[in-house]
Amino acid sequence: MIEAISTLTTANLTRSPAWQASFSIDGKYLAVCFGNPDTHVKIWQCCKKQRKSSHHDADTKPSASNGTAEEEWKLLATIRDDDAGGHTRSIRSVSFAPTSISYDVVPILATASFDGKVLIWEYCHDDDDDDEDDMMMQEKHHDNSSTNSNNEQSTTSSSYFEPIAQLEGHDNEIKDLAWNTTGSLLASCGRDKTIWIWECFLPGTIGGADSSNNMNEDDGEAFECLAVLQGHDGDVKSIAFGPSHNQWGEGEEILVSASYDNTIKVWAEEAGDWYCAMTLGEDSVPQSMPSSSSGGGGGVVHTSTVWSVGFAPGGVRFFSGSDDGAMAIWKLYTATERKKLFPTDQVVSSTDGLWKCVGRLPDAHSSYAVFSIDCAPTRAGHGRIASAGGDNSINIYREESSVGDGTSDAPKFSLEDVAVDAHDGDVNCIKWHPRDGRCLVSCGDDGAVKLWRYIR
Repeated sequence: MIEAISTLTTANLTRSPAWQASFSIDGKYLAVCFGNPDTHVKIWQCCKKQRKSSHHDADTKPSASNGTAEEEWKLLATIRDDDAGGHTRSIRSVSFAPTSISYDVVPILATASFDGKVLIWEYCHDDDDDDEDDMMMQEKHHDNSSTNSNNEQSTTSSSYFEPIAQLEGHDNEIKDLAWNTTGSLLASCGRDKTIWIWECFLPGTIGGADSSNNMNEDDGEAFECLAVLQGHDGDVKSIAFGPSHNQWGEGEEILVSASYDNTIKVWAEEAGDWYCAMTLGEDSVPQSMPSSSSGGGGGVVHTSTVWSVGFAPGGVRFFSGSDDGAMAIWKLYTATERKKLFPTDQVVSSTDGLWKCVGRLPDAHSSYAVFSIDCAPTRAGHGRIASAGGDNSINIYREESSVGDGTSDAPKFSLEDVAVDAHDGDVNCIKWHPRDGRCLVSCGDDGAVKLWRYIR
């Protein structure tokens, strides 16, 4: 069962859509970007408190992260387009770097905009302010926060995000961002049909600075462009890093990209160069795929824009969602398995593995577009898939069993629960909490940001 537990920003169709959400790696911070006309980013911090209940409890924003302790998501900072060095057009994507958060390493956030730029932001806090000063500041803003149209708490002047780097290269609108698992790589994609990969030397990453204070912010040495990938025939809508399992190139990770051209491409690294290892979606769905999983075999996997891709824990599967209303399941086959099961399939190298569509839910969101897919983290222990779509709903899928003839390995997913009318408009993004399989966040065209509790 999935139920709403908190609304961080309320629905207001006259204002900006909420495009994308990102949790920090430890789940303590949440960032959401909003588009025009009031483009900005909001960052919340999860705070645990022990206090007696009172009539003010109705105004707190609880989380499902810990049922034994009282928690609330407090608005920590807001990044606006008029901030120094900020974006000049709609902000479309936001993502926390997966860096260690310690005394010397603070949260680092990447934002991407329709202005063609990627900005890197570092969290700044004035440690000289004691708790008493903070309380006075909160009391000072109490009246403003209580009348805020979005029922949001005001931020204190001692907490803010400062731009530390600007990455340029895209000709126009950037649609998505993705960090690799170590934070050593950042990828961006956009309307210009390209994908840019940047090597990052951030605090808390391999090869990065010992602390944020050691970064050279003036000359941009914390980032270096490694590759510009071209091959899609349309806008690149979504990207995600996953493990290579030693099946492609020499790198430990691959990158998958989804596009307006109805295809998905797999990119791998060899001797420092990135290349297109596979193009998925051009082949037909296997005839042997059960109709309960695929809606019948023989057709192409996606017949329209692929909006979202997301890896399952372990990286031997990933999922894709399309404007055609379908959600597809892709499975990794090793080079040995490929030679045995699919000897006629063409690959770049004889040592390459293979990705195959092994399942398809043709009406994942009642024929409406599937805009977002996210797999629950390993520590959740339940393996559920969450999806969000143009039917204004959030779906939770559960894998029932793995059946098949040994070649299709077709999994069977069933719809476990639906949050109908989760938003007043398209649901643009759904994300599982990285450490708590009971908590999700969603955002939509109505400008609302909502927290959800999933109960098995």
